[in-house]
Amino acid sequence: MLKVGLTGGIASGKSTVGEMFVALGTRLIQADGIAHDLMRPGEKVYQDVVRHFGPGILDPDGSVNRARLAEAAFGSPASKQASRVEELNRIVHPAVIQRQNEWMEEVGRKDAHAIAIVEAALILEAGADPDFDRLIVVTCHLDQRIERWAAKMKVSAEAARREITRRMAAQLPDEEKIKAADYVIANSGTLDQTREKVSEVYAKLRAEAEKLG
Repeated sequence: MLKVGLTGGIASGKSTVGEMFVALGTRLIQADGIAHDLMRPGEKVYQDVVRHFGPGILDPDGSVNRARLAEAAFGSPASKQASRVEELNRIVHPAVIQRQNEWMEEVGRKDAHAIAIVEAALILEAGADPDFDRLIVVTCHLDQRIERWAAKMKVSAEAARREITRRMAAQLPDEEKIKAADYVIANSGTLDQTREKVSEVYAKLRAEAEKLG
């Protein structure tokens, strides 16, 4: 089995690229989805996050309000509150990494020639890159990140710019990610152009996976 990390900065289009890989036959899991599951009431990560960030991040039903947690972790754009994102990452990352590694091993047990992709924004920042055989980095221009975030979150371009800026501050710049990448997929053109590049990378990954036993 070939273990592949799929990463890139905020709003670069990782999920879109991931869907394209799945359509070609890969298996994929999203670290964000794992983190969401680990923050369900009763989970240890949930308990640790609430203990560190307080009950103010919770909705009335006891579930974590992700927008409030993001504000508590990244700092409010309207205040001078210090970022606590590293504190949040120290709680969440180890559990997420353990879960995604368990998932990859399960995929490998079922199919020795599978391509198992983990989509995660902070693979390099979390020091998880040694867990993968290959690393793919998705990139795009800043203005497109802002446009996509504004459309996704239904906020103004200025609000999207502020949010993108504060989240990018907690991530490695694209230049550093590219240096560590085995493959780079530029996602600033049309979807067809991105799909063509994904197909090229998939063919190379498939050839590698077929050699594994």
